[in-house]
Amino acid sequence: MKKFLILLISISLLISCKKKREISEEQYNPEWEKVFPGIWESKVNQPDEFNLLSVANKNPRAETLVKKTETDFPLSANEIKTYTKKGRTVLHFPLEKGEQIYGFGLNFKTVQQRGRILRLHVDHYGGKDDGRTHAPVPFFVSSKGYGVLINTARYIDVYVGTGVRADSKNPPKAKDRNTDKNWSAQPYSDNLEMVIPAEGVEMIVFAGENMLDVIQRFNLYCGGGTLPPKWGLGFWHRTPTLFTEDDIQNEIDGFSEKDFPLDVVGLEPGWHTKAYPCSFEWSPERYPNPAEFIKKTANQGIRLNLWMNPYVYPEGKLYEALLPYAGTNTVWNGIVPDYTMNEPRKIMQEHFKKYQFDIGISGLKIDEVDGHDRWLWPDAAQFPSGKDGEQMRQTYGLQMMSLTDEVFREKNERSYGLIRAANAGSVSYPYVIYNDYYDHKNFITALINSGFCGVLWTPEVRSSKTAEEWLRRMQTTCFSPLAMINAWADGTEPWSYPEVYKQCQDVAFLRMQLLPYLYSTFADYHFNGTPPFRAMNLEEGFGYNAEVEETKFNATKNPYSEAVKKEVKDQYMMGKNILVAPLFAGDKGRDVILPEGNWYDFYTGKLVGNGEIIHVKDGFENIPLFVKDGGIIPMIPKIRQTSEWVQNTPLEIRVYGTAPGELVLYDDDGSTFNFENGSYTTKKLTATNGKGSIEDLHNSDQWVYGDVRWKFMNSSEN
Repeated sequence: MKKFLILLISISLLISCKKKREISEEQYNPEWEKVFPGIWESKVNQPDEFNLLSVANKNPRAETLVKKTETDFPLSANEIKTYTKKGRTVLHFPLEKGEQIYGFGLNFKTVQQRGRILRLHVDHYGGKDDGRTHAPVPFFVSSKGYGVLINTARYIDVYVGTGVRADSKNPPKAKDRNTDKNWSAQPYSDNLEMVIPAEGVEMIVFAGENMLDVIQRFNLYCGGGTLPPKWGLGFWHRTPTLFTEDDIQNEIDGFSEKDFPLDVVGLEPGWHTKAYPCSFEWSPERYPNPAEFIKKTANQGIRLNLWMNPYVYPEGKLYEALLPYAGTNTVWNGIVPDYTMNEPRKIMQEHFKKYQFDIGISGLKIDEVDGHDRWLWPDAAQFPSGKDGEQMRQTYGLQMMSLTDEVFREKNERSYGLIRAANAGSVSYPYVIYNDYYDHKNFITALINSGFCGVLWTPEVRSSKTAEEWLRRMQTTCFSPLAMINAWADGTEPWSYPEVYKQCQDVAFLRMQLLPYLYSTFADYHFNGTPPFRAMNLEEGFGYNAEVEETKFNATKNPYSEAVKKEVKDQYMMGKNILVAPLFAGDKGRDVILPEGNWYDFYTGKLVGNGEIIHVKDGFENIPLFVKDGGIIPMIPKIRQTSEWVQNTPLEIRVYGTAPGELVLYDDDGSTFNFENGSYTTKKLTATNGKGSIEDLHNSDQWVYGDVRWKFMNSSEN
């Protein structure tokens, strides 16, 4: 027996040595295999089988990708270099002069990433764009029309045009700081380098006709964007932590009496018997008969969404069942189940189904799957599946999205919810990111960046110092993927600032009127990969050249002053045709940068400019909105709830400018996954020479609209 064990150990050592010999420690050019038009894959040495896309477990939308335009490989293959040494894989990509890099996840302060150093690490956002964020997606897109995804569940160190290599093709010139005023603390760099703590990695390169096309292919490769249920695009209100059934009903009644839109009410930690960690059991004191209560709210057109974090309280039905599948470390003394394993996944899914989803809960708010380090498990943690703390940190948000999405799919019910962490591959999951960071301007920058990396973000409203700030925040949340007041801590309501209530009510109703446009925009996200909210840099004709500003020299605080470019991070596109330019508290007006082509005021239809910077004065009543020439905006009458968006709803189709325009209007049943089997309707709306027409593209019985009225906003009546 002893000899047999020695033989097995010897064989294992030989196999291990052979594997190590297979890992190249020499720098080399990786080989690329085309998998779809404009998409190539490459595996460097021995990538981990456990990666971001394997956890997301979504298939590419092949039927769309195969129809994409063929493109050549977008980089000089011989300039992409890699090597693996001492358990680390290094990647090198070339950069050209003037090339800008976007992406690398949900950043809150910056849009352009060239010149930055990042550690891509799932974490609570701490106020600095250093890669530690809720969605550190390892995907970047270049202004040259290509993108790269690094498919690994490891932390990644990224140097975006910062390190200057000795073998550079275009090395910077050395300058004497003593005598040369043009000396720079950050010399020009023509390369992008990444370090992954693994003995191999998978890379995917995307090419397209422009940056937007590249991002579309990336989203389609990851499964295509989520299509929320119609109710998910209505207005949401999250209630204080310890609200009871009666408190919730009073809140619902208040929205009805005040005539304010409301589709979803969120219940915070108090619905659990125990929270932080969670029992996942209904509190009998606050919710004695949850099934009856949910039925009652549903009859009022209200969906309920439940807050949770995924850590299991020591007292409760789930603890003993999940304990054998928990990691070595706890969070708030709650166990951390390993949901990469089938058994604990099944246990949790059955619990959700029986006690929450089958009695009518429509979705979840999944909290605390991001950070901080002092709260979550350390990287040294181990899990029963063999995964370590780092791999689980990078993917736990993905695991929770996948686990819950499977249950709703089995029920053939679409869900929509909130989460604190995501990563590459989450694009098709029905979750929107939120956080505890509360800077309004940075919220808009995050909304812009979400379009580069396949995630959704909401600039939710909680509280404000002034009525003006309250209004400005309300306006921006109504032009985001999820419009919501989060009153869990202080009980704020839309009418908390009476002096601006009318304006808040108006913008909420405007969102409801725009539901046909917004729903069609999300359909474009699902079927074509087009991000519904995106940066101006992705808009055709946006040729803004950022001004360069010098940081002020200070011998003590800033002895290495640098020149930085101003970024466009406070205006964005919603769908194909609407440019949103938010105002912030204290603004008396703002500049808006228009792409080439005529642009029109959304509210009046008046021409405002063409490829120029315009100044908008303080429009206290409205958030500034602009529509491109030929832009088509389908709208419905004011409704308070999406349950009023019913058969034969009248449709007003607004047309802006004089250029020919078209838009694909989408409709389905609004709640099931039947659309994936063809049960949906699309019609092409076309406007030419002051006349509108409607062409059938894909017909089914799903069509909610009745009478159609065309309204040409450039006519004299406007």
